[in-house]
Amino acid sequence: QVQLQESGPGLVKPSQTLSLTCTVSGDSITTFTYSWSWIRQPPGKGLEWMGVIRYDGYTYYSPSLKSRTSISRDTSKNQFSLQLTSMTPEDTAVYYCARMSIAGPVYWGQGTQVTVSS
Repeated sequence: QVQLQESGPGLVKPSQTLSLTCTVSGDSITTFTYSWSWIRQPPGKGLEWMGVIRYDGYTYYSPSLKSRTSISRDTSKNQFSLQLTSMTPEDTAVYYCARMSIAGPVYWGQGTQVTVSS
């Protein structure tokens, strides 16, 4: 059974960098054709796809967030991570990690609330 678990701080100050980690079990992040995404949902708004890291380490980001977003991985720990710089209150959201298929997310983490406030 594939499970994903997000971890990271729940509160970030404006201008700081958010760092979140997704730990994957029941699957390998290097399995051929699999890709892994970060997705967020601000309060009262829809889901926003942020970026993806493929099984081979290739990354692709949402154009609207590309300048502030970085996704990396640690294959020895079967984890992938998100860094989002220059945080503002508008980045307050529930952040999810997910395994992707061609049709969209297949498996989701439970999500982690991140609040940006001084």
